[in-house]
Amino acid sequence: MKKFRACVVGVGFIGAVHVEQLRRLGNVEVVAIADPAGAEEKAAALCVPKAYSDYREMIDTEKPDTVHICVPNNLHYEVAMYAMERGISPICEKPFSKTLEEARALVAYAKEHKIVTGFNFNCRYYPQAMQMRKMVEKGDVGDIFSVHGGYLQDWLFLDTDYSWRLEPEQSGASRAFADIGSHWTDLAETVIGSKAVEVFADFETFHKTRKKPLKPIATYSGMALRPEDYQEVPIETEDYCTVLFKFANGAHGCCNIHQAFAGRKNQMLLDVAGSKCSLHWDSEDSNELWIGHRERFNERAPKDPSILYPETGAIISYPGGHVEGFPDTFKQNFKCIYKAIEEGNTEGGEFANFEDGLREMLVCEAVVRSAKEGRWVKIDEI
Repeated sequence: MKKFRACVVGVGFIGAVHVEQLRRLGNVEVVAIADPAGAEEKAAALCVPKAYSDYREMIDTEKPDTVHICVPNNLHYEVAMYAMERGISPICEKPFSKTLEEARALVAYAKEHKIVTGFNFNCRYYPQAMQMRKMVEKGDVGDIFSVHGGYLQDWLFLDTDYSWRLEPEQSGASRAFADIGSHWTDLAETVIGSKAVEVFADFETFHKTRKKPLKPIATYSGMALRPEDYQEVPIETEDYCTVLFKFANGAHGCCNIHQAFAGRKNQMLLDVAGSKCSLHWDSEDSNELWIGHRERFNERAPKDPSILYPETGAIISYPGGHVEGFPDTFKQNFKCIYKAIEEGNTEGGEFANFEDGLREMLVCEAVVRSAKEGRWVKIDEI
């Protein structure tokens, strides 16, 4: 097994998750991190040996095998391109980039230079979500009638909640859909094995203005500030969206995406209706899959590698009854990506790569256009 040297750019909440889960693989050493703010302190907290304020200096000095990109998405293009120009495989957080032009350029460069890329659609690697995918592939669910669900969070419930994701200059034209709706759409398309071809979207911004902190705070930090520590700023991106879908296989779909839904911390719901049975999965009860029937008792399938499909068992590390969740999805995703890098497999596999990142951007652009124009928008119009 090849030993890899990895660097991580951007060490906020999600960057730290990357560092922690890479270590679980056993054959990946995180040799350095880069962050413009407090790099030394962050490296010390994560026991990473080296820290840089400039990702270019880090890449040129360390010459890693891979670079994990966990900065705001307006910086994804420059970091990913800088890495690929040096023959380094980039593994990128979503949203892929700020513009479609950037996304297309990254995909084209990776293809031309045969660089293996990775994209962190980690939700594919919840075991029971993978089981849904395999049940559809093997015909257990029958013809797909519809898929629906949503992604609910409350971390932007208050007008004093703030993040760089609220600023279009960093995050792009969409916020809620680009941030978490992209996860839902990718999982829905992956599970039912069909791409969305047309969308109709409705957006709403509940907090027209928010109180932006005058000092930096980390995502999910819960830091308490005083009234004089804020300034009022207008908000242009959506807190909420509902999207209707038409899929290539004839299925219909609907999702509700909400970042101001009190009490839901990070809940993804996915329901699939088929001609043989239906499926329901809830990320807040992620180790159980509900299977619905018309003419016999319904079922609840637990996460247990001894009774699930072998492809599902391959992404499970512990026996039944031993809960696996959010961090484990990163580990399993990275395991597949690093295997592809070792094998030089640019075609991808179960994991997402830069082409899937571009796909996410195309769907997001269609959703934004639909919300603005109040009409169905075909993905191939984009």
